[in-house]
Amino acid sequence: MLASVAHILALTTIRRERLLPVPGRVVARLEQKVSPVDVIAEANFGQDHVLVDVARTLGISTEAAHKMIQCKIGDRVTEGQALAQKTGLVPHAVRAPCAGRVIIIGGGRILLEVGEGAYELRAGMPGMVTRLIPERGAEITVHGALVQGVWGNGRVDAGLMLPLLSAPDEMLERGKIDVSMRGSILLGGICEDPAVLQAASELPVRGLILGSMAPGLIPLALQARYPVLVLDGFGRRPMNSAAYKLLTTSARRETTLNTAGFDRHTGVRPEAIIPLPVSQDPPPPRATEVFAPGQTVCLRRAPHIGEIGALVSLRPGATAFPSGLRAPAGEVRLESGEQVVVPLANLEVIG
Repeated sequence: MLASVAHILALTTIRRERLLPVPGRVVARLEQKVSPVDVIAEANFGQDHVLVDVARTLGISTEAAHKMIQCKIGDRVTEGQALAQKTGLVPHAVRAPCAGRVIIIGGGRILLEVGEGAYELRAGMPGMVTRLIPERGAEITVHGALVQGVWGNGRVDAGLMLPLLSAPDEMLERGKIDVSMRGSILLGGICEDPAVLQAASELPVRGLILGSMAPGLIPLALQARYPVLVLDGFGRRPMNSAAYKLLTTSARRETTLNTAGFDRHTGVRPEAIIPLPVSQDPPPPRATEVFAPGQTVCLRRAPHIGEIGALVSLRPGATAFPSGLRAPAGEVRLESGEQVVVPLANLEVIG
């Protein structure tokens, strides 16, 4: 059975493709060193769309309208320009209602992209450009520590990481934040107070890493101009021990947060990257894993949510649980020494 994987690695090779949402121009160079906020590609795109129904305007069939259309996909048209022309005793032209670019032609209709917006794609991480992707972006590679979470607010920034906790379940309070932390990335445990996010905005900080966060703070976190990374979910959950040990021992190191949304289909997760010097390239993390005895796993459901353990064995067939459900399961030895039986669906491989 394939396992969900969260990477918490002290040293690895991190490669990420950074892509424009639409075709554009790549400005990065091969083997260029970049910072997280460097622009590597840019694109112009329309901010609105206008549909021109040629068939309906001329009162003809879609097949006849298609033959009269005088533009093609990709053409830029000016306001008043003829898009289609009906000939005969009484010629009739269908003209562009505004300037724009033709993006779709079909069914006797023309879709125009109008307005002009600029989009700049930033590197999102420090490192070196190791591959260019024509018209779309680049691959960036860096060596260092990697810690992935479960939720982010979609922003990118970098700064020195300052820990504000002495235990994985410590509450992050407003009083712990002061002006000396301006421009830093703050590492906290559990956040339930909106005043914490507001204080971080007022400094401002470069980012916030949390073990868990109250679900009611999600709207405020989405509005924050700095990245927010949540490692273990929502509610009052302690930070998992693997992430806690790695991050607290990396205090005052330059850290990059890329808090892209968690996408199970593409494998994209919000993450913290801590660049480190290496003498030789460490192996990259494995994108997928199959459950196997000996793996380090994190439990993602109560009553042991957030706890780290070792997968001792896989049970044959399906195991019956007190809830009445039957599911594939494994035996996990927790760090406390307790051994528990857990559905595989509630486990995440750490590696």
